[in-house]
Amino acid sequence: MRNKCLILILVVSYTIGLYGGNPDRQGEAGAYELLLNPWARSAGLHTISTSMIKGVESMRLNVAGLVHIPKTQVLIGHTRYLVGTGINLNAVGIGQKVGKNGAFGLSLMAMDFGDIAVTTTDQPEGTGATFSPNFFHLGVSYAHIFENKVSVGFTLRTISESTADLSAQGFALDAGVQYVTGPQDNFRFGISLRNVGTPMRFGGEGLSFRATNPDGVINYDLSYDQRAATFELPSVLNIGASYDIILDTRNRISVIGNFTSNSFSRDAIGGGLEYSFKDIFMLRGAYRYDLGSNLDAVVNNVYSGVAAGVSIEVPFSEKNDTRFAIDYGYRATSTWSGTHNLTLRFTL
Repeated sequence: MRNKCLILILVVSYTIGLYGGNPDRQGEAGAYELLLNPWARSAGLHTISTSMIKGVESMRLNVAGLVHIPKTQVLIGHTRYLVGTGINLNAVGIGQKVGKNGAFGLSLMAMDFGDIAVTTTDQPEGTGATFSPNFFHLGVSYAHIFENKVSVGFTLRTISESTADLSAQGFALDAGVQYVTGPQDNFRFGISLRNVGTPMRFGGEGLSFRATNPDGVINYDLSYDQRAATFELPSVLNIGASYDIILDTRNRISVIGNFTSNSFSRDAIGGGLEYSFKDIFMLRGAYRYDLGSNLDAVVNNVYSGVAAGVSIEVPFSEKNDTRFAIDYGYRATSTWSGTHNLTLRFTL
């Protein structure tokens, strides 16, 4: 089994060449909200915890970690995205252990853009009306663990973007692997491939317009339908490793590293630390850097690279299987006033 998993890891690693960073294609993909993270715990590590992420939030980064839940886990998340823009993210997820080695998960994320003023060519300052786009994702996941060492998982996600008279739908597939080893199971390795799916295209009455009869013989209007171009999804490959330094029975420090290969933007590397006291209080921080971003004077990423977060967990049983937790994460930005994540986590 380990040999098969090693072969799988090597095959996935080979795809780095296929999904290598390409800043020249930045902006050519769509559905970039697939890259947004609504969960505070992993956001506090700037979404670089590919190797060590566990539970429901793993469905957004490396679904292989979904299997590491005692029985049932529920997450409710709220994100103030780029404070000052008025954009918020809301998410809910649930994971359920199935048998000894499997777990199913369901996740939903929606974006709230607030009220946007309607403008036209005749009224560029606004018509007085407003609209709000509807962006949401629904994902179904399954993860399985082999020999308590290697876990694999898959997520099928539906994507919907729409306004009152315009919409686009698509599907995306995520896959991930996590491997645990070491004398105290304190070394972890993870790979995830995300957002591989069907091209999307906008359609609807919003792409139609009225114009006069082109032959000019009879003066009347016709309705014309425009065809929008298709766009690809922002595929991402993550490769990460982490090592737990066990100080004693109460204190742990995790050292985390990660490489991200983007299909439509620069590749990135990141590193971080997480301190845990009895798995009740956790403090974390990370830094992420876009490779080649200092070669020109253009700012390519709204995030400055710094992230930090904190978690407080309250156990309700002697076995610590039943817990309530509050997670907070912050990511600094080069413009606006940062991104704030807050998550309520129930583990049953």
